[in-house]
Amino acid sequence: MKVLVTGAAGFIGMHLVHRLRRDGTDVVAVDSFDPYYDVGLKRARAARLGHIGVRCETLDLADAVATAAFFRSARVSHVAHLAAQPGVRYSLVNPAAYLRNNIDAFGVVLEGCRHGGVEHLVYASSSSVYGANHTLPFSEDQNVDHPVSLYAATKKANELMAHSYSHLFRMPATGLRFFTVYGPWGRPDMSPMLFTRAMLEGRPIKVFNYGRMQRDFTYIDDIVEGVVRVLSRPPVASASSAAPSAIYNIGNHTAVELETFISELERLLGVRAIRDYEPLQPGDVPATFASIERLAAATGFAPSTPLNVGLERFVQWYREYYGEGESALPA
Repeated sequence: MKVLVTGAAGFIGMHLVHRLRRDGTDVVAVDSFDPYYDVGLKRARAARLGHIGVRCETLDLADAVATAAFFRSARVSHVAHLAAQPGVRYSLVNPAAYLRNNIDAFGVVLEGCRHGGVEHLVYASSSSVYGANHTLPFSEDQNVDHPVSLYAATKKANELMAHSYSHLFRMPATGLRFFTVYGPWGRPDMSPMLFTRAMLEGRPIKVFNYGRMQRDFTYIDDIVEGVVRVLSRPPVASASSAAPSAIYNIGNHTAVELETFISELERLLGVRAIRDYEPLQPGDVPATFASIERLAAATGFAPSTPLNVGLERFVQWYREYYGEGESALPA
């Protein structure tokens, strides 16, 4: 197996490359180093990959000519496509970034896989595709035709595009609907980083939907374990689907109240959060909760890292990386 990991300087991508190399897998890594968030953090992640002998090359996947040339030269057998324009709220501000990085780029990747004879494409979808669904837990059998953000719509489009390639060209493809991933080296625009920084600096944190939010927080190691197991299990055509295509949720199958999450951060940081309660934001959903029966049946794995364990590891990394807030620890 020779795996191309796109978005390798991203949060999930960096951890996946580390795991694959630890398993002895040959890895090729690319990233565009897009400035949506701190490029310095992305460079630091890429430097960590360099320490294990993996060079993260710069590649804009929406550049069809450059990406096609890369696929021809890399000759990979598997692709873990994690590169994307993330963020629900930013899609309200800059929709063009989502069309380019999530639609155009994904089409180029599909073409690269098709012409490169890739044995299995695994790509990142999102729990956001469940949109306005209210039946919990979210199951892959539920209708996902009502996205509430452009980001969610692009992820749903990815699933449809991949299925069409699987049907037309018998190209095995698996979409993974990730649920609120957190852990060391996480994204600065997500709640663990936003809350931790604000709390250590004595600033208020924005608590949307007046605190009545639930999220299926999933620790990064569990996400990576799921990706690795899926990579080696390409879907096959069946009586129910002529296309070798599959979709799996990857979540901790636990809906955690946002107030519980904040309280755990308070305990670990040794500071009290100043809460600024605000209404539900456009594009957000009040709750996420993953059904993972399909993933468990296919791979024998179910995420299980408790929130207190995962958050403790995140806080330890945050202090080490940013060197902030040491005095906030209780004596």
